[in-house]
Amino acid sequence: MEKINREKIVDVASRLIAETGRTDVSLSLIADALGITHGALYKHFENKQEIWEAVAAHWFQRHILDHVNQTCPLSTENIDHPMKVQLHDWLWAFVNAKKAAYKTDPQMFSLNTRYIDSNPSTLRRVLQPAYQMIDHLMGYEDPHFERAETILSAFSVFTLPNFKETWDWPDYQERFETMWQLVSSGV
Repeated sequence: MEKINREKIVDVASRLIAETGRTDVSLSLIADALGITHGALYKHFENKQEIWEAVAAHWFQRHILDHVNQTCPLSTENIDHPMKVQLHDWLWAFVNAKKAAYKTDPQMFSLNTRYIDSNPSTLRRVLQPAYQMIDHLMGYEDPHFERAETILSAFSVFTLPNFKETWDWPDYQERFETMWQLVSSGV
């Protein structure tokens, strides 16, 4: 029997959501798929909220941040693309990854909205790797990533679910570039 851990629980819950096309997968169904009792899930997670936050955070890391970092890696050594150009391109990739996730994986986007985007402290924790990337690229060496968080927050209209209906407006890129022009002088 395979050892049960947080990662295995998250993987099985994610698989069940994909298989059923629903985000209201019960914890009993997850436990059954793992061959454990419902109560055994709580040896790894404090409560149901924590399980779903972990599932949504894992999805966000894999389908948003990892995708952006693969398609648009940031490097302080890239002399062909100055830091501001790289930051612009990374932010553009980030907002478009969020937009694509909304269109291609509505169930997980919905779960992410419910458990991550609707909870500011959880959202901040999930976005920590993005803040670290921006901080590293810009050479801020800011232990709390305040400047990186501020930069990313400026683009929230392009990433937060409340604005998803505006993501297909014809002036989407123009609005992004306008925001970039406002922000770039301060980075």
